[in-house]
Amino acid sequence: MEPHLDLMDIRKARQSLGDLVVTTPTHLLEGPAVDSALGPGTRPYLKLELFQRTGSFKPRGALLNVMALSDEERKRGVCALSAGNHAIATAYAARMLGTHARIVMIATANPFRVAQCQAWGAEVEFAATPHEGFERVEAISLTEGRVPIHPYEGLRTALGTATLGVEFMEQVPGLDAVVVPIGGGGLCAGVAAAVKLLNARCQVFGVEPEGADSMHRSFRAGRPERIERVATVADSLGAPYALPVSFALCRQYVDELVLVDDHAIKAAMRFLQQQAKLAVEPAGAAATAAMLGPLRDRLVGRQVGLIVCGANIDAVSFARLVA
Repeated sequence: MEPHLDLMDIRKARQSLGDLVVTTPTHLLEGPAVDSALGPGTRPYLKLELFQRTGSFKPRGALLNVMALSDEERKRGVCALSAGNHAIATAYAARMLGTHARIVMIATANPFRVAQCQAWGAEVEFAATPHEGFERVEAISLTEGRVPIHPYEGLRTALGTATLGVEFMEQVPGLDAVVVPIGGGGLCAGVAAAVKLLNARCQVFGVEPEGADSMHRSFRAGRPERIERVATVADSLGAPYALPVSFALCRQYVDELVLVDDHAIKAAMRFLQQQAKLAVEPAGAAATAAMLGPLRDRLVGRQVGLIVCGANIDAVSFARLVA
């Protein structure tokens, strides 16, 4: 049976989240440099999810998953794998909902993200690769009885990210297209479903880094596929494989996928810093990179929504990437 989301469930989910998440603002990019870069008449609206609690969109799904635990499961705690944003969000969700978290982070994780995760009270350990990390989380779950909170898979996760999509569509009526970053697909699955449920004519584009193109491969194969290695500056988008729920929802609701390289992502980080005064992590610039590159001529003169999904990066790393 195919996974399914509906607007009533999405709105109920947003009520359940309450003040644990904020309704993040939107911002219209304007000015001569924007017109030159994106074409005359193009109106790019940023959904500023970097201002979400913990600095990314991730708490929306993490909170719903932890809310669903039984009292006994909360006593045992949760575990998760993440390059950073999901780690911080799961630690936050555990703290706010009365449980505790053990997090496996990728060894190359930005130290700022590690510190943020620990600040919310999580125990942190490291794995060399995403594949090894998922194996370690499985082992922790078996030996300690902790419930795994997946970084991008599952209907509750998609339900959480769908609340972002509904917010955006209601904040900026009349969008012609929405551009969404894809790592494992949890963000895009929920946002795309919400967009299409509210306006079937609004196009949805998913954006992946060239060095982490698991959803592209999955679309071509018609089933979830894996990649052997992740090679991108946008480590938050570095999912080693697609999984059934997120893949099925993306396949159902996403009109098209596009790829961007690391050079384009870093250029988009500079563009957002200069034109919007935002210091975002690489993943947070992916939608803008697509708009500046492969989608520019196709969406010129239209109202386009761009998801700025996060900004958990330290100043030194940001300066190095945009230099």
